[in-house]
Amino acid sequence: MQAVHNGCRSRRGVRRFISTISCAIVLFSWGAMAFGDAGEAEAIRPFKIAVPEEVLVDLKSRLARTRWPDEIAGSGWNYGVEPAYLRDLVDHWQTKYDWRAAERKLNTFPQFITSIDGVDLHFIHVRSSHKGALPLVITHGWPGSVVEFVKIIDPLVNPTAHGGRAEDAFHVVCPSLPGFGFSGRPKTPGWSSSRMAAAIATLMERLGYDRYGAQGGDWGSGVSTWLGNHDSAHVVGAHITFLGSGVPQGADPWAGISTEVRERFEARSKELQAHFGYSAIQGSRPQTIGYALNDSPVGLAAWIIDKFWAWSDHRGDLDNSFTKDELLTNIMVYWVTQTPASSARIYFERDYYDGGRKAGRSAPVGVAMFPKEIGVPPRQWAEKRYRLVHWTDMPRGGHFAAMEQPELLVGDMRKFFAPLRAERGEK
Repeated sequence: MQAVHNGCRSRRGVRRFISTISCAIVLFSWGAMAFGDAGEAEAIRPFKIAVPEEVLVDLKSRLARTRWPDEIAGSGWNYGVEPAYLRDLVDHWQTKYDWRAAERKLNTFPQFITSIDGVDLHFIHVRSSHKGALPLVITHGWPGSVVEFVKIIDPLVNPTAHGGRAEDAFHVVCPSLPGFGFSGRPKTPGWSSSRMAAAIATLMERLGYDRYGAQGGDWGSGVSTWLGNHDSAHVVGAHITFLGSGVPQGADPWAGISTEVRERFEARSKELQAHFGYSAIQGSRPQTIGYALNDSPVGLAAWIIDKFWAWSDHRGDLDNSFTKDELLTNIMVYWVTQTPASSARIYFERDYYDGGRKAGRSAPVGVAMFPKEIGVPPRQWAEKRYRLVHWTDMPRGGHFAAMEQPELLVGDMRKFFAPLRAERGEK
C-alpha cells in the first residue's frame, strides 16, 4: 500500500497518511464528487452495496454443509447458543431470508466512501430538510454495524413525521468503523477506538460540519466521548448508552448510593459473569478466532448471536427483541465483507492510541441507561468520569438500543440535545 503524506491542509491540523483501499467484496461507484477544495485523496465518493451473486451462492453451499456439534439435551443457553434456536435461525437463513431485499433497504440511504488516515471510511449520510438541523454522528460497536441504525435515521432526520418537532431535526452521519462492514480493513497496527474517533472527527470536518453532536453505544460510546473530549471546539455534546461495568478504585465506591441501585448493578453483573470470554479471546488472539469466523457462517452467527442473547431485554425469547431478518442482516454485513478478523482487532488495539486533537473544555455528556445493558453502574460513577448533564433510566431495552427500543432512544436523544442546540445557537 502506497501512502501519500499531506501537510497541514486544514484548520484542524496535520492530515495523516491518506490512501485508497477498495472493498474487495462489494461493487460500488467511484464517483468524482468532492467537497470544498479537497484534492482527489480527500474525495467523497458515492457508494452502493452490491454483493456479487457468487458470494451468496457460496454462502448457501456452506450453510447446507454445516457440521453441527453435539449438545447436552435440555441445557438451553447454559453452554452457549441454544442449538434449537440456532438451527431454526439457519433454516430461516437458507429458506426465507432475502439478502437482496435487505440490500435494497440499506441502499435507500445515501452512502459514501472517503479515505482518511490510509483507510477507506464508509458512511451513511442523510441530510434533513428542516432548517437549523443539527449534524449528528452515530457510531456502532462490535458485534454491531450501521444496520443497527435503520430504525432511527428517519425519525432523527424527519422528526415531524415521527411525533417530534421540526426543531428536533438532525443531519445524520453513520460511519462503519475501520475494519467493520463496508469500510476498509486497516493493514497496520494501532487502530484503537480513539484513532477511529480521530478519523471520524476528520470526516465531520470534511463534510463541512463545524458543530455537531455525537452518539454511540458499545465502542461507539468511547468514540463519542473521545470526540467530546478531543474535538470539543466542535462537538456540542455526546449522548451514550454504554458506560462499562468496572467498580471504581479508591475510596468506598458505594458511598451515598442506594441499595436498589447497588442491587441492580450486582444482579446484572452476576447475570453476565460467564459472558466475557469473547473479549479475552478477541483482545489477545483476534487472528486465531478470525479464521473460524471468516470461514464458517454458522460459526460467525453463533459468535454474534451469543452477544445479542446476553445483552438484550428478550425475557427468555430472542424474538421478543429482534426479528430473525434483523439479526441475519447484521450478520451478513460481517460475512459479505469478510470483516470478522479485522473487526475483532479493535479489542487487541484498545490501549494502543489515545492521541489526536485536543481543544478546550470537554463537551457535556448524556446517558440513556437501558436495564439490560452490559453494565448498569450508578449515576454517581459517571459523574466522576464525565461532564454529565443528563441521565435517563430506561424502563426496558438493552445494549442494541437503536434496534430494540428505537423510540425510547430517539426520544432521549432529542431531549439531551435540545438545550445544547439553544446554547450553541443552532435554532
